[in-house]
Amino acid sequence: MSHPLKLNPKHFLHMCRWIIIILPVASLIGALNAFFLWLLSEATSTREANTWLLYLLPFAGLLIVYLYEKLGKNSAGGNNLIMDEIHEPGAGIPKRMGPLVLITTVITHLFGGSAGREGTAVQIGGATSHFFAGLFKLSPSDTRLLLISGVAAGFGAIFGTPLTGAIFALEVLAIGRIKYDAILPALFAAIIADTVATALGAHHTHFRIDFLETFQILDNIVKIDPYLLLKVLVAGIGFGLAGYLFGELTHSLKDFFKVTLKSPYLTVFVGGILIILLTKLIGNYDYTGLGVYSSREGGVSIVSAFHEGGAEWYSWLFKLGLTALTLSVGFKGGEVTPLFFIGATLGNTLAWVLGAPPELFAALGLIAVFAAATNTPLACTIMGVELFGSEYLLYFAVVCYTAYFFSGHTGIYSSQRIAVPKLFDSKGEIPFEGKIGELRETHSSLFACLIKKIKK
Repeated sequence: MSHPLKLNPKHFLHMCRWIIIILPVASLIGALNAFFLWLLSEATSTREANTWLLYLLPFAGLLIVYLYEKLGKNSAGGNNLIMDEIHEPGAGIPKRMGPLVLITTVITHLFGGSAGREGTAVQIGGATSHFFAGLFKLSPSDTRLLLISGVAAGFGAIFGTPLTGAIFALEVLAIGRIKYDAILPALFAAIIADTVATALGAHHTHFRIDFLETFQILDNIVKIDPYLLLKVLVAGIGFGLAGYLFGELTHSLKDFFKVTLKSPYLTVFVGGILIILLTKLIGNYDYTGLGVYSSREGGVSIVSAFHEGGAEWYSWLFKLGLTALTLSVGFKGGEVTPLFFIGATLGNTLAWVLGAPPELFAALGLIAVFAAATNTPLACTIMGVELFGSEYLLYFAVVCYTAYFFSGHTGIYSSQRIAVPKLFDSKGEIPFEGKIGELRETHSSLFACLIKKIKK
């Protein structure tokens, strides 16, 4: 038996082995995401300079559906397919998933769909890592670790947040439980991918919180302002409900269109027409595309939400509805950047209502709605530090975990497992098992659980 303080050579060799495996995988993922970000930027610029492209959105949707039906195989499963493969290997992840989702996401953005980019980045990471797992002839357990690392690499590179990417890849798999067996490969992968993407010219938006807090109790400065903390808690409930609403609306619209229109071609075409009509009804293009920057002076965007008066009270609701519609009818892209928009603009509004600093509440909303919709409060707390600095870490944690709790047992990933529920029954037993998608109809929210208890 080795001495407990003696370095085990196996640990060192294990780490070196994973660095060797991860290096080419993460480097390629970083390069692909840099290329994807460049294409996305070009598509956005082209659309903003040619607003008439929006009228071709229904036809772009037909092309997307055709590509997936003819070439996709099971690629349409997207992020959920990757989660299922991590939990229960066997179905496999087609190599074509990466390039297919990249192309169709760019098409969605070019013609004015309201979508994000993280879903594409994660699928690029998952498809690439699965390909290398076969190339290296890895065991099922090592393949699982490499898939998690691919998710971390894709997420870390697309947002420039490697630590968040590593934790997100572990936390998103199951609500309430994190297994750290893949933490080192995931962290290595996220750091390498982000470094490569940045070196190749990938640019990430930087935010700044100018609000400086000082609060005194008994003539001594304390770290937390209790009045501001109360406002943060109230806002956290609102952010959680917004995340819940986004997840439920997206899933409900998918179900509705499957029952009514049935044909995926008809669904995406009608959906494209509805997006055009809603955009024209709104009267501007602020809610198409990513929404990080506005294409017009005085427009609403994620960046504008960090300034007083930078969003209308309904901005978050417009973005939520358009994004849920875009993704539910068959257009491709991620949910996270739109969730950033929803959270930042809702935070701006709540700051006005509660009399709080708008830049701080925009930052809190940005991470908290994301935490609520993905059930990843720890990753989102860390994201707050990576994006905005550590001065408000306690507020980041409070708002993310509050939003997470009040979003209930729902989320944007239907294959996410419920390991530890957010609410236990009166006997302290676990009332939920399985995937979110399987439980959504009967236990979709915290409030459904509370109502059931009241009726009993």
